Amino acid sequence: MKLSRVAALSSSLLLGAVLALTGAGPAQADSTVQAVDYVALGDSYSSGVGAGSYDSSSGNCKRSTRAYPRLWAGSNAPSSFAFTACSGARTGDVTAGQLGPLSSATDLVSITVGGNDAGFSDVMTTCVLSSDAECLARIEQAKRYVDTTLPGKLDQVYSAIRAKAPAARVVVLGYPRFYKLNGSCSAGMSETKRSAINGAADYLNAATAKRAADHGYTFGSVVGTFTGHEICSGDAWLHSVNWFNMSESYHPTASGQSGGYLPVFASQA
Repeated sequence: MKLSRVAALSSSLLLGAVLALTGAGPAQADSTVQAVDYVALGDSYSSGVGAGSYDSSSGNCKRSTRAYPRLWAGSNAPSSFAFTACSGARTGDVTAGQLGPLSSATDLVSITVGGNDAGFSDVMTTCVLSSDAECLARIEQAKRYVDTTLPGKLDQVYSAIRAKAPAARVVVLGYPRFYKLNGSCSAGMSETKRSAINGAADYLNAATAKRAADHGYTFGSVVGTFTGHEICSGDAWLHSVNWFNMSESYHPTASGQSGGYLPVFASQA
């Protein structure tokens, strides 16, 4: 009996020494990592268009294994992961076809949406093919849409998410600025167009951040992580116009997903 007490005391002292040396205390020793149920919604910036390595089962949605939602899920092993983001998605597409996996058990949601509603593709086509004046006029038209119509459409999406996943942390991610001004590009669009396009991205991000905040959601800006990696930077994480694969034009590369989007989402998740 006496020997067992000595052994127990020795074991206790040894454990205490180990905890002291490693900096672990009782609370740390008992702590566990909480798994989460994660759903990734949104448009092509979330599905990973431009990053390649598309899941063939996703069809025209072009969900990439290199998209930030898959990268985050691969590193964090959520208890469940549903990836419904889809290339070309507008706000109505999200509410109509992407919310199925959401439930009261959902802990985490990510989303990028709004760019297609505001006419992103048409703005870029106009600016690539038309004059400075026509480009600027089309951008002003898009900004009017962002002022008058987009907030209501974002409200519908955000409210629908909350109704289906009332306990979830929702991270709304924005869009990068596309161009480094006075950068390395020697041809292509004028600096006037590039500056106006950057300004339009900022305008859309500001409107999206406001709606997200009003719904109690977190907004993650990727402008900072993409700084120094815009088109014309010499180390771009965005595709410029690609005449042979237009769908990838002005979308993040694999590096844009891993270096631009993933760290912003990970810091807010």
